[in-house]
Amino acid sequence: MGLLVSLLSGFASGETMAAVRRARTAAIVYALAALAAFCGLGFLVGAAYIWTSMRYGSLAAAVGFGAGFLVIAGLVLLIHRLMSGARVRREARRRKADMKGIGITAALAVLPTLLKGKGGLGVILGPAVALAAYAIYRENVKSDTDRPDAGEG
Repeated sequence: MGLLVSLLSGFASGETMAAVRRARTAAIVYALAALAAFCGLGFLVGAAYIWTSMRYGSLAAAVGFGAGFLVIAGLVLLIHRLMSGARVRREARRRKADMKGIGITAALAVLPTLLKGKGGLGVILGPAVALAAYAIYRENVKSDTDRPDAGEG
């Protein structure tokens, strides 16, 4: 409720609109700076092409620049692929940790209610023992399939 009041008071006082104006102005300035930087980069590439074509000839310069840009494109794609794979694994680990935390929190929240109920401790211990047995079973099945000579006897 406090967040809503803060948000509404920000709208009423005009602070939010001022922040939006500042953000819009900053976005325009950064876009213009990026455009100027790309133009400068283009002229530098053009100058390098002119210098290379004067030194080695037009055809050799064009082939060299084409091959160079293809190599750069390949490197960018390779780096992106490697980084996205690592990011997916990192997000999966984080999601797993979050789900574990949510599960533990939910279990702790329900624990007092379960202990007060008719079944009491049996209601908690039954599924806990079943989960432990299943975890032991999965661990043993994994270790047998990991070894290539497990089926030979």
